[in-house]
Amino acid sequence: MNKWLVFTAVFSLISSVSPAWAGGDAAAGKEKSATCAGCHGADGNSANPEWPKLAGQGDRYLHKQLKDFKGGVRKNATMAPMVAALGDQDMVDLAAFFSSQTVQAGSADENLVELGEKIYRGGNPASGVSACIGCHGPSGAGNPAAGFPSLSSQHAKYVENQLNTFKSGERSNDAGKMMRTIAGKLTEKEIRAVASYVQGLH
Repeated sequence: MNKWLVFTAVFSLISSVSPAWAGGDAAAGKEKSATCAGCHGADGNSANPEWPKLAGQGDRYLHKQLKDFKGGVRKNATMAPMVAALGDQDMVDLAAFFSSQTVQAGSADENLVELGEKIYRGGNPASGVSACIGCHGPSGAGNPAAGFPSLSSQHAKYVENQLNTFKSGERSNDAGKMMRTIAGKLTEKEIRAVASYVQGLH
């Protein structure tokens, strides 16, 4: 049943992706990224684990997040003023630049790897948690065409925070409540474990 739900959600999301997506200008995005560098690093590899690495992230996903921050769909007191003056072309160009960068490999906590891998690759049938691998791929590269984000080498703390905000409903910009549904069934320990696992996934 869980596999069918995931397939249905994935299919509907992929079907809704516009074929007209042409991407942005990475060179222009680099010039526009100076204000982003303070938190996310000049190449999109943030030093603070509370802030996401943007390097290598899918451009569709980045573009959507910027639009959601600007539109108030995704709320963040730090990001709101940063995106306020951005036009759509600015967002597309920034997305193109950061997606063209290489993410720095991370590592997982050895004590959490076994449980993290179990959740990521097989979910938890007992509690109805779907496997992360279905949308985010074997290596955590995500599905750029569908707008599913890369999790590979992402900061564990950031991933943990986002799963918790999905779980509480504080973050609600996921299509079809997909992430809210999954995160809502994860235990605190499972969240920590899978977040640590993807930090070392590459």
